[in-house]
Amino acid sequence: MPSIVKTLRAVADPNRLRILLLLRGEALSVAELQEILVMGQSTISTHLSQLKQAELVEDRRTGKSNLYRLAASGGDGVLEQLLTQAQGEIPEAGSDQLAMRGVLRKRQDKMRSFFDSVAGRLGRNYIPGKSWKGLAEALLRLMPPMVIADLGAGEGAFALLLAQQAKKVIAVDSSAKMIEVGREHALRHGVTNVDYRLGDMEEIPIADGEVDLVFFSQSLHHALHPERAVQEAWRVLQPGGRLVILDLVKHRFEEAREIYADEWLGFSEVELETMLAKAGFVNVQTSVVHKEQETPQFQTLLAVGNKQSQGRSGTLPITQG
Repeated sequence: MPSIVKTLRAVADPNRLRILLLLRGEALSVAELQEILVMGQSTISTHLSQLKQAELVEDRRTGKSNLYRLAASGGDGVLEQLLTQAQGEIPEAGSDQLAMRGVLRKRQDKMRSFFDSVAGRLGRNYIPGKSWKGLAEALLRLMPPMVIADLGAGEGAFALLLAQQAKKVIAVDSSAKMIEVGREHALRHGVTNVDYRLGDMEEIPIADGEVDLVFFSQSLHHALHPERAVQEAWRVLQPGGRLVILDLVKHRFEEAREIYADEWLGFSEVELETMLAKAGFVNVQTSVVHKEQETPQFQTLLAVGNKQSQGRSGTLPITQG
């Protein structure tokens, strides 16, 4: 805690009081304090140095300059009492606050200017810390704890992601080797709520109404009969449950059949809407959510639908555990 003697000595100068009154509300740079107080840089730097020695202000580096603010421990209440009293006694205090608001508007204008300059192309450039994985992780936290079926799960990477919030994930795949690898991944990461089951998505090894949510994540185009897989999804969902499909928009890249063992070259929105409606899903929605820039420019199609609740014309929210 700063000593009372140091505190009193530091605030004895009216200009240092003006600085403290400003830093009580905002973190400011030397240049911004210059503009507000209409003082030279060396004068302000000297005052700030004395206030730092008295442990009344602290600074942090941001870009090419330092931002100064009132120290968290400043005076242990003594300084706050002095500043409250000084607020009404320093003639320039009111105009200083007005000038500070003008400086802060300029700071905000600079930020807005940047976003104005990149408007319309922001998503096309790299933004530090911005990733679809990060967004997906954030959205997953909003999901209630549900029983989820990941159909055509492969090695289970998506299942492990869902498991962070799910009550249980049932990961189904027709490849015994994929199931084995998936179980090893779950064991390695200490995940215990993923149930790997060997089976075909057209004959899902899940009981009627066992799950709240079904995912086909880039797997439906591997089904011999996609409409049967969608019908099976309807069967394993409880009333009010939801189906989500992420797949490719219909394309002409025939090599995908050999390279990725694709049975179907994607689907059109109409095809998926018809498929879901025929299986009994309601409130069906489809949209293209991504387009790759590299040839052959695959596009990702999202389709969602609800299993109608029993005895009602609409759907109930997905039940929570």
